[in-house]
Amino acid sequence: MKDRARTVVIGAGIVGASAAYHLAELGERDVLALDQGPLFETGGSSSHAPGLAFQTNGSRMMCRIAQESVALYATLDVDGEPAWYGVGGIEVATTEARMRELKRRLGFARSYGLEGAELLTPGETAEKIPPLDPSTILGAYHVPSDGIARAVSIATALGRRAEANGVAFEGGVTVTGFDVRDGHVHGVRTDRGDVECERVLLCAGIWGPTVGAMAGVPIPLVAVQHQLVWTEPIAGLEGETREVAHPILRHQDMAMYFRHRKDHYAVGSYKHEPIATPQTAFRRPGDGPMPSLMPFTPADFEIAEAEAARLLPALEGRMRPADPRRSINGMFSFTPDAGSIVGESAAVRGVWICEAVWVTHAGGFGKHVAEWIVQGEPSIDMAEADANRFYPFMTTPPYVLERGKQQYREVYDILHPRQQMARPRRLRLTPFYARHEELGAEFVTGAGWERPEWFEANAAMVPAGAPWVRRDGWADTFWSPIEGAEHLATRSSAALFDLTPFAKFDAEGPDALAYLERICANRIDRPVGSIVYTAMLTPAGGIRCDLTIARKGEELFRVVTGGGSGQHDLAWMRGQIGEDERVRITERTGSLFALGLWGPNAREILDGLTDADLGNEAFPYMTARYLDVGEVGPVWAQRISYAGELGWELYGQFAMGDRLWELVWDAGRDHGLVAAGLGAFDTLRLEKGYRLWGQDIHSEHDPFEAGLGFAVKMDKGAFQGREALAAVLERGSAERLACVTLDDPNAVVLGKEPIRSDGRVVGYATSAGYGYSVGRCIVYGYLPAELAVPGTPVEVEYFDQRLSATVAEDPLWDPKGERLRA
Repeated sequence: MKDRARTVVIGAGIVGASAAYHLAELGERDVLALDQGPLFETGGSSSHAPGLAFQTNGSRMMCRIAQESVALYATLDVDGEPAWYGVGGIEVATTEARMRELKRRLGFARSYGLEGAELLTPGETAEKIPPLDPSTILGAYHVPSDGIARAVSIATALGRRAEANGVAFEGGVTVTGFDVRDGHVHGVRTDRGDVECERVLLCAGIWGPTVGAMAGVPIPLVAVQHQLVWTEPIAGLEGETREVAHPILRHQDMAMYFRHRKDHYAVGSYKHEPIATPQTAFRRPGDGPMPSLMPFTPADFEIAEAEAARLLPALEGRMRPADPRRSINGMFSFTPDAGSIVGESAAVRGVWICEAVWVTHAGGFGKHVAEWIVQGEPSIDMAEADANRFYPFMTTPPYVLERGKQQYREVYDILHPRQQMARPRRLRLTPFYARHEELGAEFVTGAGWERPEWFEANAAMVPAGAPWVRRDGWADTFWSPIEGAEHLATRSSAALFDLTPFAKFDAEGPDALAYLERICANRIDRPVGSIVYTAMLTPAGGIRCDLTIARKGEELFRVVTGGGSGQHDLAWMRGQIGEDERVRITERTGSLFALGLWGPNAREILDGLTDADLGNEAFPYMTARYLDVGEVGPVWAQRISYAGELGWELYGQFAMGDRLWELVWDAGRDHGLVAAGLGAFDTLRLEKGYRLWGQDIHSEHDPFEAGLGFAVKMDKGAFQGREALAAVLERGSAERLACVTLDDPNAVVLGKEPIRSDGRVVGYATSAGYGYSVGRCIVYGYLPAELAVPGTPVEVEYFDQRLSATVAEDPLWDPKGERLRA
């Protein structure tokens, strides 16, 4: 075995083989891939996976990566035997709710370019899957390009291609530790000797947490057992020798799936309570059966067996759950948020991760982690899978276990975009939590924080007869018209928003200004007390994150970004600090409260709490300063507003937060002050045209096409992404983020819906919500530049129905910013 390689890949299942292949394709060929099992049937999840690849996903990233994977698999074979069978995929509905969900999934497919997707009648479904009893279903959703991926064959084919390009593979090698010095990995220790290296890529699957712990890198996943039974030969398939001829089948109402093979079928079931398996229970290769398999538990299969026979009558009596040769409990990885874990660890440099990746996405994730390693950035936005997105509490064993088990339960559930986790809750509480409870807050959770969506105390403010008071069943779910009342109160008087979960960092040091100027598109070198809205860019000019920066001193800057993206923003920012740069970034999120006091009456309310001059000349828009407020003392006030109204963000010591709320609340009594939640927060920003990172903006879009050119200063000197932006300016933007309003004032959509022009899909809804002040549902989406013109008619497809809409001016509310500067 080699004792040195530039890159060591740990794991040679389908993920590790894919990553090694793509590294070699990008010219990175000094690669050694290790696995404790035999190549390439290594004994991990790849070795027993049934291989069903359904590409449709509510996540654009996951849907695109599935499409990339399928395209790769279709090119592979092993000694003339195909590794991919593109027989198509079918999802059936046995309830009205599921049938409606299939229409929503059809919308995802159209939004994300998954061609040929269609709805089928029961009879059409049975024509494609003859064993199916059409009387048992209401209809189905069909994707012709779905199919069966033979994971071991794919790993073998990719491994052979990688070997032909110089990659070395070694099986039967157990990793025992790492050489980590000065926060960077320098080598891998194994039972066959040490390997010196510059980087490590962990593709260890269910063994990820154990291997990661050796390097000091948490991998928050849990292995959960999942049942699969291969039937005996069934009627109607006598003499069939083809590997697979019928489309793969998913029966999500009962958390089941089916696949054909020759003269029999496989039945997979998640219809049992999760069986989480601790790492200590895993077997080593060679110690009995395949390490990723556990003894079958027949009692857990009883419901699935009966349902399988009802849906596909030919299976009745042909399942033998007690036969260990045909029945398995196979382990798969589940994470706290159901996402994969990909990227370089912020804990130990040089340790890269590609974990919790299933067969459907292994080809694409292998490609993008290789791009990230070799080129510095992946070619698509990977924030949803960013290995550094987890807050520390999210990597604790109790949290990982609880959330992983729940993700297993929900694997095929109909999940509403506003649906909240049931547990664990009350993990992070702001200083205002008790105040929120008193006001009847409906809490949601984000990054562990309990945050109010709306307040029942404001129910009496809902205007009777308003067109938006009632919605259809889906849009009405987890929503209240109180959100609209709080929105309107913010516009007419003032509202108090709890902003404590905002991620807050202090960037400090002699080189802090030069560092920020280098990674930000806007000019940061402004007088102390200035606030700058800016994007931080990738070298390709994509928006890596957006944030505000307030200059508190010559060498001290307060950075504020969204709470949901805070951890990966922090990791990325720290990763951008050069070796010789004297910059320190300190996280302040948990030590500082934050309140938003916004609305036309905000100045009058705050004026009663401080002796400071709050007038326009003394305290202009986009400036910040300390104010003395009662016993709270100095409060850092930033004159900025995510609501598009006059107002301030107020920051102070966490322990003093409750007292500040009390002072502001009492001062606002005679000025119409209300408490407002996240529902109003989002619709206010939509009316004002403020972009939401992760939805409206991300690394695949540059500031100019996103409508953020005002926050780019091309004349300030060199900054990351400048050359790419100069090229954009020269050639022009092919698409632009456009504001669209639905023509029907009663119609509401929620986001991710296809946008059509002249019948063809030209974009999708990146954000959507009702504009209570403008009386229309607002949709944002990227459209071809020639269509992103006010007055252009378009359609928004909602559950397979087309709603007429019109491209509108952006923003709809206060386009000149006069209310902000009032």
